[in-house]
Amino acid sequence: MDLGLQDRVVAITGGASGIGAAIAEVLAGEGAVPVILDRAAPPPALMSRLVAASPRAGRIAVELADDAACAAAVAALRAGWGRPWGLVNNAGRNDGVGIEAGPAAFRTSLDANLVPAYTLVHHLADDLAAGPGAVVNVASKVAVTGQGATSAYAAAKAGLLGLTREWAAALAPRGVRVNAVVPAEVMTPMYAAWLGGFADPAARRAAIEARIPLGRRMTTPREIADAVAFLLSPRAGHTTGQWLFVDGGYVHLDRALA
Repeated sequence: MDLGLQDRVVAITGGASGIGAAIAEVLAGEGAVPVILDRAAPPPALMSRLVAASPRAGRIAVELADDAACAAAVAALRAGWGRPWGLVNNAGRNDGVGIEAGPAAFRTSLDANLVPAYTLVHHLADDLAAGPGAVVNVASKVAVTGQGATSAYAAAKAGLLGLTREWAAALAPRGVRVNAVVPAEVMTPMYAAWLGGFADPAARRAAIEARIPLGRRMTTPREIADAVAFLLSPRAGHTTGQWLFVDGGYVHLDRALA
């Protein structure tokens, strides 16, 4: 299926690794022009694959929690690639800021995990409307299930789901679609590092996978990326304000299935 993304410039936050990198690769394979916005440098092998598939693919170094840096990154995006057509708000990290951490830590976490998405949409709204293009927000099952010991991340991702609906309403008159993908347990380098902190990582992983109804396995980054690419694409041309759970049934199916 041709997703109709040829030559469309799409900015991806947090695209240097994990889910973001998978999104960039899928988009490049579809002929889009992925531009990674991340403070971390993508591995050379990733950039080589992106450029091989999409010669104009690139990266802008930016500290997304810095408002002025975000504005500068948007200016660099326009200068280097022209008017962006799409935006994927993917950047985020479960930093474990819980109830005991205090308001300062909570605000700092929101500045890293939620505010940059608003800042970029604020700066790019006119660009997206000119397409009209699309926005996809990458949230987390923590936004709707809770987890314990992660108040700030849960608030940030729940806020991103709320903004998905709000922006879909606000931008509908301009033809811009806004949707969210909600992962649950996805095997990324960050997730693997978290598992590595347990005395028996293999046993911990097995216990988690036993609670995933479809296939008793983790979701792959590619499966999230494929959903993001579809929602970005004109093939999803009348879909907006939706939360798509790509999680093997983790959130919605009965726990008795385990």
